[in-house]
Amino acid sequence: MNRKYTVRWTDTAEKDLEVILDFIADKSIDEALNILERLRERAKNLYSMPERGRIVPELKEQGIFIYREIISSPWRIIYKINDKMIYVLAVLDSRRNMEDPNSALAAP
Repeated sequence: MNRKYTVRWTDTAEKDLEVILDFIADKSIDEALNILERLRERAKNLYSMPERGRIVPELKEQGIFIYREIISSPWRIIYKINDKMIYVLAVLDSRRNMEDPNSALAAP
């Protein structure tokens, strides 16, 4: 029996998506719309089996196991399961190194 979850996007994840789509739309609006559809559909599918996503490797190495990710290449959709809620926390470009202190994605 599949447990049903609700998928919610945080403001941060929505902003990530907006930045990604604005960048892509400068070159092709059709491509930006295609990516939006693909990412939204991928996240929406979490409602039935959110555990299928892997634990975020960089965090797992630090002993943090509550964050998961699914890949829609080249994008990483980072999320957290909380009871019957799935919170999409971020959408990141997998080509960027989150641990690199010079990366825009690294913590200041």
